[in-house]
Amino acid sequence: MVLPDPLPLVPVPRSAIAEAGRMPLTGETRILGDAAAAPHLIDGIARRTGIRPSSATDEPRAGDVLLRLDPAAGPAEGYRLRVGDVAEVIGADAAGLFYGTQTLLQLLRERDEGWGWQHVRIEDAPRFAYRGMMLDVARHFFPVDEVKTIIDRAAALKLNHLHLHLSDDQGWRLHIDSWPLLSEKSSVTSANGDAGGCYSKDDYRAIVAHAASRHITIVPEIDLPGHTHAIGLAYREIVEEPVMNDHLLSDATRLGHALPVAGEPYIGWGVGHFSVRIREERTWDFVRDVLTEIAELTPGPYLHIGGDESLGTSEADFAYFMERATALVTELGKSPVAWHEAGAVEGIAEGTVGQYWGLTSPDGAHAAQAAHFVARGGRLILSPADAVYLDMKYDEAFPLGLSWAGVVDVHAASDWEPGELLPVPEESILGIEAPLWTETVRSLDDADRLTHPRLAAVAELAWTAADAAERNSESLRHRIGRQAPLWQSDGIRYHPTPEIPWSTR
Repeated sequence: MVLPDPLPLVPVPRSAIAEAGRMPLTGETRILGDAAAAPHLIDGIARRTGIRPSSATDEPRAGDVLLRLDPAAGPAEGYRLRVGDVAEVIGADAAGLFYGTQTLLQLLRERDEGWGWQHVRIEDAPRFAYRGMMLDVARHFFPVDEVKTIIDRAAALKLNHLHLHLSDDQGWRLHIDSWPLLSEKSSVTSANGDAGGCYSKDDYRAIVAHAASRHITIVPEIDLPGHTHAIGLAYREIVEEPVMNDHLLSDATRLGHALPVAGEPYIGWGVGHFSVRIREERTWDFVRDVLTEIAELTPGPYLHIGGDESLGTSEADFAYFMERATALVTELGKSPVAWHEAGAVEGIAEGTVGQYWGLTSPDGAHAAQAAHFVARGGRLILSPADAVYLDMKYDEAFPLGLSWAGVVDVHAASDWEPGELLPVPEESILGIEAPLWTETVRSLDDADRLTHPRLAAVAELAWTAADAAERNSESLRHRIGRQAPLWQSDGIRYHPTPEIPWSTR
């Protein structure tokens, strides 16, 4: 019997063997087993097919799906999946079981005879522990329901961290009890003069809870000591006057944006003008209070403190700030995360995680900065801008995004090897994160067009072993193309880039 085409899975599993035969999905199909994973699978099947399986608690019969946990099924987040007369997903833990159900949803296909699953045997587990996406809610504010939708999109690709960029020059996005004017005065605008917004603490808790139900950890970021103009709208006494040097003035001319004015909302995109007053103890009251409240709200281990593009800050002041801020995060019981520039600071707290956002051909200074985190007992998150920055254009004619790091098509997003990017051992790489900066994003549809399909390529790099047989550009293009019906059923307004052979079934 002739077997079908390669399995339509992204990320491609560690081991996947297609077998002859097919298990149909019918109105009689039932979902048995794990009560936490079953509702996600039932809802996903119903969205995709219009058929809503029932749940059951007795023994499985032909055509049923059985979900169960077994620590012997693999390492953390791993799973085994077999489809025969019965479909069985076995998770090594709750996350692994959830990821197995996402694979089962990708395998669900319609043929002339109806919906069903190819007979298959899969054993799977992730390459990296940290598989992330960053959402910039400071330049464009996303309401809670839209953040939840983005969480669902990320989880379907087996990503497990969402980094929320909660503050920037254009806006502040989380209520802080001890500094209440941030909500009132610092959150009212976004880039381009769009409406702003601010999450209440209950909003933030709802985001954290929704993410946890999809096995995603929230990583909050307050970007310090630069990118802090919005803070000065509420508390001008702790923010320096905007810096105006030749580089920043020429950049404003290039962008066609007005220069920032202290105490007035800034809706342009220029960076490096701003800083908190690093040597003032009132500033440290602010930093301590804000980080303490966010740490109390956040069950995950990470607290991101920024550290990028502090172009108007002296080297000595920047070092003083990052040493003191990373130590403070450590005292709060969290692991500090900082952009790679903080790796230039000799005394950053031991264990600080560095996030590299340079290019896939790093210059010596950036590579050394990243390596310093490892020397201090930390690890690295890889976010090379010319490969995984989702705000870069697909091509020069694409209407959304920027191109300062080049254009990033699906090939560029997938055609690099994380283990070879920086001069550090692979075990020091915590994982990969794809940032979506939102200077040009004005809706969820805009976000979808920038994230999909490139986020799928990044997810495969983060999940799949480097030597997996199907992890190659040609295979990936075809497997991404076969996600189109599933993405359409989930309402994803993906960009139909011509480099992908898109499927209708």
